[in-house]
Amino acid sequence: MRLYIDGDAFPNLLKPIVLRAIERLALHTTVVSNKPISIGSSEYVTYEIVQQGADEADHHIVALAKSGDLVITADIPLADRLIDKGAHAIDHRGALYSVDNIKQYLAFRNLMEQIRQSGEPTKGPKPFGPKDAQAFANQLNAFLNRAL
Repeated sequence: MRLYIDGDAFPNLLKPIVLRAIERLALHTTVVSNKPISIGSSEYVTYEIVQQGADEADHHIVALAKSGDLVITADIPLADRLIDKGAHAIDHRGALYSVDNIKQYLAFRNLMEQIRQSGEPTKGPKPFGPKDAQAFANQLNAFLNRAL
């Protein structure tokens, strides 16, 4: 199993959590972004910078990921594409996307996008905080324990 990180919007609070897991498990990881970012230094981490543009990082991750790989992303359409390939995806707040729930997440995301496009004001997500980081850490550890 290889780990991929959608790095463009990766929360700083998660970087040490992920780096500890990578080091502890010797988990080969690729961070994909359209600008330089760092989750930390490790012999197991490589960084790939793609061209600027909508969904360039997403397309690259989909091209790289294989069945059984894990991707950390908050991008629900990307997660949907990965699930279709047999890969796994976890979002920054600890949700594990799966065949059983990804279409529901995608439908809700699309509904909210339609509401925003119609001019209706909506609230964005609550600020990312320590409770979110803890939920993510718990989900990541549980997934890695099952998978490895």
